[in-house]
This record gives sequence, structure tokens and C-alpha cells, in this order.
Amino acid sequence: MPQLSYKTFGEGEPLIILHGLFGSLDNWITLAKKFADNYKVYIVDQRNHGLSFHDDAWDYDLMAEDLCEFMSTEQLDKAHLIGHSMGGKTVMNFAVKYPEKVDKLIVADIGPKYYPVHHTTIIKALYSIDVNALSSRNEADEQMQKLISEFGVRQFLLKNLQRDGDSFRWKMNLDVIAKNIEEVGKALNQNATYAQPTLFIRGGKSDYIQDGDFNTIHSIFPKSKIETIAGAGHWLHAEKPAEFFQLVTEFLANE
Repeated sequence: MPQLSYKTFGEGEPLIILHGLFGSLDNWITLAKKFADNYKVYIVDQRNHGLSFHDDAWDYDLMAEDLCEFMSTEQLDKAHLIGHSMGGKTVMNFAVKYPEKVDKLIVADIGPKYYPVHHTTIIKALYSIDVNALSSRNEADEQMQKLISEFGVRQFLLKNLQRDGDSFRWKMNLDVIAKNIEEVGKALNQNATYAQPTLFIRGGKSDYIQDGDFNTIHSIFPKSKIETIAGAGHWLHAEKPAEFFQLVTEFLANE
């Protein structure tokens, strides 16, 4: 199987970070460098994202196996794991399947429940851009504005645009993501359990983890605690990096 694209920073106990849907390891470089003061940090592109391999098959079972293979290749018996959104679902699935390979688990703004598809506008906006005819990123941004008004969201998505000679192309595998978008919302097996320390961090302005989800979280992750970063939305690590860093650092430092 092809190796996942990754970067490392620092030395010490291994800490692996997985990005969310439409993201890449680049989203985590700033925080990875901060964590690298105390850990050997691996930021990884999941399949069909960033510079990792493209494949027609794409679901959480496969992404958990990709992570297992990655750890084996890097000769890591055990690691701390951080996953945001889709990456959070990946690390949850991985922890349930391979608890012996996980030191501490951190899940950023996603729960183990089912989420209905809510990325239709984003996918439509991405397809509205004719990458073969683009002359600049600004042109792509202008085209996307018709469907996505939030500047920050457009900038996040346009990080996937890569210059390829005289034209542009998407780094991510947009066709496979669009075709299998239902997979992203799939719930964890509700009978699953992971009995080791787990930290869920939610954004105070995000609706991904609601108070009504706490019972489900605690039933699958009995040693979990749930923290809220006030004023942060779904991209809480980008919006409130200092608060996110502090919560994770304290959790990892506690025996």
C-alpha cells in the first residue's frame, strides 16, 4: 500500500495529528511546531487529501488501517493521537480497533454519532471552478464567492489548489470525496468501547458536539472528558490555537 504523506517535528513520545475533511497536514504546521517542544509530532495527510495517494475506496475502516500501516512503517508501537472532524472519526475508529496502539486520544469537535451530509454547497462550489481554465487563485476565489460568502472558508478550501505547469489542479481527490460523502458522517459502532483516557474538545460556537451527545460519548469512551473552547467554531484549533494547545498539553501531561 502507498505510504501516506507526512511531516515530522521535534523529538520525544510520538504524537500523530490527523486533519479533517477537505484539509491537509498543512493546517496543523503551526501547532505541530509548538507541540514539538515536548513530543515527536507527525502530521499526516489522509488518503485522497493533501499529497497522499488517491484511491477509489474511502471510508473510516480504511483510514484507520492506513494509520495502522503508517505506525508500522514508522516503527511506532504506540502514540498519542489527535484528530479533528473527519480525522477525529478516524482516530476514534482506530482506538476502538487497536487500543493497545493508543497512548492518549484527543478528538477535536466531532462526536461518535451519525452526521447527515452537510457539505453539498462546498462540493458544488469546488466543482464550479474550472481548474483547467484558471489563471490565478484570485480568480478561483471570485468564482467560489458566488456560493460561499465566508472568506476564511474559501481560503481553507483553496489551499487544496495546486499549480500544475500552466494550469491548476486539486490536490484532493474531489470526485471520490463527492461520490462517497455519505461515508464522512457515518457513526461509530455504538456497541464499541475504548477504555483509556480520552479528551473531546468542542467549539462553543460549533454544533458538532451538543450537550445531548455527552451520554453517547461517555458510553463508548468511559474515561473521556469533554472541554469547550468558548467563542470557537468548528475549526477551533485554527480559531483559538492557544486555548487548544493548553487543553491538549495539560491532558497529555497528566498521568
